[in-house]
Formats: sequence, C-alpha cells, structure tokens
Amino acid sequence: MPKVSIIIPVYNTGQYLEETLQCLCKQTLFNIEILVTDDGSTDNSADIVRRMQQKDERIRYFYQDNQGQSAARNRALRHATGEYIYFMDSDDLIDTDALRQCYEYAETTKADFIFFDGDIEREEGAQELPWNYKRTHLFEERKPYRGEELLSRVIDERKHSCVVWLLFIRRSYLERIKLLFHEGIIHEDELFTTKLTLQSNRVYCLKKCFVTHRVRSTSTMGTRFSRYNVDCYLTVIDELLRYHRSPIIHKFARYTLTLVFYTAHLIPFKDKPGVFWRAFCSGYLKYISLKSQLVFWLK
Repeated sequence: MPKVSIIIPVYNTGQYLEETLQCLCKQTLFNIEILVTDDGSTDNSADIVRRMQQKDERIRYFYQDNQGQSAARNRALRHATGEYIYFMDSDDLIDTDALRQCYEYAETTKADFIFFDGDIEREEGAQELPWNYKRTHLFEERKPYRGEELLSRVIDERKHSCVVWLLFIRRSYLERIKLLFHEGIIHEDELFTTKLTLQSNRVYCLKKCFVTHRVRSTSTMGTRFSRYNVDCYLTVIDELLRYHRSPIIHKFARYTLTLVFYTAHLIPFKDKPGVFWRAFCSGYLKYISLKSQLVFWLK
C-alpha cells in the first residue's frame, strides 16, 4: 500500500504541469502514488502526463470529459489506495521533503488530518488576493484540536483558509465520514474542508510552509468575481445548513456571506437583483452585514 496518494485534477495547465509532476517525483518519501485526472484538457496536458508516466510508474492517468474540478478529484479519490490523501493543484509546487514530514508527523500524532502554510506566486494579469495562506502561527504543534474550535478560531482571527492543498488527510478518516467533493460548483473547497474539519477531534498543526500556490489570470482565484461565484457560495451555505444547523455553521455563514457580498459589488448591476433575491428567499440576509449589503448595491 502506498503511504500517500496525491490527487491532481488537470485542465489545460500544460504550461506548468511537468514542473508540478517533477516536484512530486523527487519527493524524499518514495512510496507514493500520483493520480492525475485529466478533466477534458484541449492542450498538451495529456501528452505531458503520458511522457512522465514512462519515466515514473507511480503516476496513474485518468481521463474524463470536462465535468469540473470536483468530479475530477472524486474520480481519482475512488481509485486512491494510499494511507493518506494529498490534493494538489496542477500548477502548484511543493517542497521535496514535504510528504515525508507530513507522513511522519501524522503517524506520530494519529491525526485525522494536519494543516500547514503556503506561499503565493501571482502571475502577471491575475487578480491580487487580499489574503494569504499563513495561519499556523495561531496554533501549537503536537496538540489535538477539535474541528469546531479550530474553525471558530480562524474565523475570529480572519485567517480562515478553505483550500485543500494545505491539508494532509488520513484516507480512513475520509472513508469513515463518507466525504466527497460537491460536483457542479466552484469554491467546492469551502464545503469540503468545513465538513472535513467539523467532524474531527484530532486536527494537528504543522508549522511549515510547504506549498507555492500559483494564482493565474485564468484560475478560479485569478479571475474577476462574477454572479457564478456568488451563486456557488450560496450553494455552499445551502449544503452546510442541510448538513447541520449548529452555531458554528451560522458563524461560518455570517463570515463567508458578508465577505462574498462585499466583494460582489464587482459583478454587473444587471446580475445583482437575481443573487440578492436568492439570498433573501433563502433567509440569508441575516448573515450579511448591513455594510456589505450597502456596498453590494451602491459601490
């Protein structure tokens, strides 16, 4: 059994993919498998993966017609056999000793999952991000955290980061809670990591910065905010409230939707009535601060 399954969804990232795969092939932890799901790429991504496969038999390749990142991750996850799961973006880089350190730390602590920090590399033309991926300074190492405690703390400190590529997850824990990615939306990490976190009493912090995350002009985070972004965030809240109507879910909804509707002042005015009406009909205006509602309509 591999110690770690690395899952990489790919869609037209041939410009970066070889470098990403190389940093995985060079990992000091050798007993790994690299599962690549090609989500209908039209560039040279498939050729790059097949060429790399000839050099490293640990790479496994799956192809599907374009269905989105969630479906691509879920497909690879169903084929994963490693003790742990690491979800990686196809244009990111990770320190060559990262997986060994994560594996040994998770084994020692018996963690359901661990989290660490990342750096940002912004491509020219990409939107500048108003946040970073540094939060381990808020926590202690080798101390188990309850998921609800952890989520509440990062919200209070305005350091919530939902991305899955900052997590190293025990596969048996994922199977026990029966968690997959919600298909058909973007910002799916918001839903996945919140459910992942709230069901654990053994989350551990590793005070390391392992990942370099590229923000491209064509990536989800690098493009301009649109109505589709808002609709997908609303779907995330729909699903979380369907999962559980606990105080921490309400707190998360207030934090998230206040930020989302503040940022949504950027969408075309013609799209604003539709998303506002959806929030109103869902009873979500109570989660959106008055300031964010005014900025949404007037800025």
